[in-house]
Amino acid sequence: MPITTHSISIILPAKNEAISLDSLLPRIRTSQPAAEIIVVSDGSTDDTVRVCNQHGVRVIQHPYSMGNGAAIKTGARHATGDILLFMDADGQHKPEDIKPLLAKLEERYDMIVGARHSSSQASLPRSLANRVYNWLASWMVGQRIEDLTSGFRTARADKFREFLHLLPNGFSYPTTITMAFFRAGYAVGYLPIVAERRIGKSHVQPMRDGARFFLIIFRIGALYSPLKLFLPISLASFVVGIGYYTYTFVTSGRFTNMSALLFTTSILIFLLGLVAEQITMLLYQTTRH
Repeated sequence: MPITTHSISIILPAKNEAISLDSLLPRIRTSQPAAEIIVVSDGSTDDTVRVCNQHGVRVIQHPYSMGNGAAIKTGARHATGDILLFMDADGQHKPEDIKPLLAKLEERYDMIVGARHSSSQASLPRSLANRVYNWLASWMVGQRIEDLTSGFRTARADKFREFLHLLPNGFSYPTTITMAFFRAGYAVGYLPIVAERRIGKSHVQPMRDGARFFLIIFRIGALYSPLKLFLPISLASFVVGIGYYTYTFVTSGRFTNMSALLFTTSILIFLLGLVAEQITMLLYQTTRH
């Protein structure tokens, strides 16, 4: 069914983004005059709410700052559209890219992500970090991920809401939802975009939030494909055991307790991974039905 026959909800999490919203909201309305626009004010202390009311868009207020992911979940729960489109309120994402994003979703995809060009990254360290995130997450889910952390994306509402309980309240919701869609077997596509520099100061703390990204990648990977984690550890233990046994056999002609411990550990980790894989399949079938 064409996207034009669906209702569209555009959700913008915002924390003290009054300045950028004042120019961004009219451009969004021009691009999508019939869409429902929801701004979730995450404990804003500036004129965010006033600006939203001035432009006639729906605004939902958090009583205090709960996090970007929490704002995304609030917006998704309150949205009435069949299609959800998420974009940042800081001016990085161009409203002119909304139509191509929605058009791409029409090509039998379940979610389309705006994949930022390398020139869109705020700094070289952040660009390198995102490449590492993309590579690691791609290995975990077995599919190529072009932009793991992009907040500019659109998805079918029913499928997106399946994973609301998995989304963290912080800044790494894109990481979780991307990996969850891939592991659930939903079709994810990408649209190349160029993001502008944000208006105002970023709320992301590179060291703290970077560590969280890695933890979430492993958490979601372990949830959907435990053997991706357990098998390499098991093999590493087995290889170390073989190496240590070879060394002790050549030097002293015996099989040591340490070699036995490493072999046993390897087998136990592998069996634990198999059990975790079976539990994951059972839990996933239960939640899907």
